Amino acid sequence: MKKSAYIFLIAIAMTASLSTFTSCRDQKTTGDKIKDVADDVGDGIEDAADDVEDAVD
Repeated sequence: MKKSAYIFLIAIAMTASLSTFTSCRDQKTTGDKIKDVADDVGDGIEDAADDVEDAVD
């Protein structure tokens, strides 16, 4: 009984550590975040300009 409990605990510990090491979360720097926001703002301005152009036509 003790051996199966030990194996079970090891399996849980390995699963937890494996999920930690294989995380797919991106680590972005502050520069990357600023660039992403600037790109989003630029896209928003372009979309608004297209909407104004369509309204004028």
